[in-house]
Amino acid sequence: MKLFGAGKPDHPFADLKEARRVLDHVATQPLKALEELAHWHESVAAAERFKPEDRAQRLALIDETAQPRVRKQAQDYLAAARAAKGSRAQENLMWTRIHEYWRHAGQAYARCIDSVLQGGKTLEIKVLPGVMVAALRALGQQLKWQHLRYGPIDSAVWGLLNRIYGLAEARGVAEAQREFLKIALFSASSPEGLQPAELEIAERLIDELAGSFVLAKAAATELPYWTDLGQSMAPARTARAPQPAPGQRFIGPGPALSKLRSLIEFVQAKHVLPSDLKLGAGQDAEAVLGVMQRLALYWAPTAPERKHRRVSMKSGMKIAHGFDGVVEALGGGGSLDFGAGAGDSWTVENVSAGGFGALAQQAKSEWLKVGALVAAQPDGTGNWMVGTVRRVSKVSSQEVRVGVETLSRSPSLSQFALRNATHAQGVLLPSPGSGEPAIALRAGVHVPGENLEARIGERQHVYMPQRVAERGDDYEIVRFKEMVRES
Repeated sequence: MKLFGAGKPDHPFADLKEARRVLDHVATQPLKALEELAHWHESVAAAERFKPEDRAQRLALIDETAQPRVRKQAQDYLAAARAAKGSRAQENLMWTRIHEYWRHAGQAYARCIDSVLQGGKTLEIKVLPGVMVAALRALGQQLKWQHLRYGPIDSAVWGLLNRIYGLAEARGVAEAQREFLKIALFSASSPEGLQPAELEIAERLIDELAGSFVLAKAAATELPYWTDLGQSMAPARTARAPQPAPGQRFIGPGPALSKLRSLIEFVQAKHVLPSDLKLGAGQDAEAVLGVMQRLALYWAPTAPERKHRRVSMKSGMKIAHGFDGVVEALGGGGSLDFGAGAGDSWTVENVSAGGFGALAQQAKSEWLKVGALVAAQPDGTGNWMVGTVRRVSKVSSQEVRVGVETLSRSPSLSQFALRNATHAQGVLLPSPGSGEPAIALRAGVHVPGENLEARIGERQHVYMPQRVAERGDDYEIVRFKEMVRES
């Protein structure tokens, strides 16, 4: 009977030179390459008779080979997600290949940890820290890619991640704590309310600030989240003290919150990003500011308060989506894809003065994302209201939970004259309590600084632009000052 690790493994990667040769010749097509590399993770993890240190080395080589391809495909995926139109099948394929790569990598590193733990103390000291950090990073990326599609979030991934961090903490692996806290604070920042590009910004901001994050075994005001390393759970807000348990940990941003608030003040004052903030080239200061403000909101010691009280209810609601769908719902014409944006039906779960929460069918919701423009008509009424999607969370393979902010309960269509004597159709969005009228326009129609004019009844209305309040894939909402001229 052979002892653990004895004998030569019957595997192509048993020889290091051959492993490097195979990895140098993976498919040139990036998505095919990621599929092959995911297979090699699974194969090396399952192969018998690898010495634990050799298995760890081979997994690291596979990961090193994969990273340029993962980064390139992630960029392509985010570009496709931002595009108003594109190949949904290709977008799905990119997501699947990247998510599956990280899934196989996480599982492979987890199995490698088990084999290292059987190898004795010397091997643990030499090999375990790097494998643990790599495992946490892979599992964290798997969760991130689930969030990029608004879930469902696999609780089993959190179970494995918590278990590995618990082992790392017991062995004093300091870098593992930083990696774990990055994942924990990312999850705690309500990612279901961020667009894919915003999730990427949030991840980079968290990476910049992670050195200041704090984890402790005792509750404290400045540690607003908690988790239990013995459970398959994501960090939860400490609304009330949980029942004590050995694996209980309390988590917070620590000094990172004051650093973040200082960054917010800098961007608000200068309208540019600090030169030492490494978020990647080409980041828009206003977009980054919005994400910073959201992180600061969710990292604060007290939970964000709802502006309006929710009322539970059950009713149906007809939904039209996209700029063309909203225009059609309000009685407009001229869409090149008539009727495509209308006809969805949601089940409303709760309403408030500021919006509503609903359940949608997953099969009819491929278009659904944070920032989408929608028109909604409650059953039994003839009135449409217009809003934007603020939160998306897939609760199962059949259902999606959606949160919508109401922009106007009395929207209306109008034709607006532009300076070059052309006309554009837009949606007036009157809202109680707002001094500046808002108008939704097709993306790219409005030139910054350009006035709009519209004849409404017997009066000529002139709209002088103040700021862009919101942008989506196919629309933008601009706030104006209004001047009325008698005919």
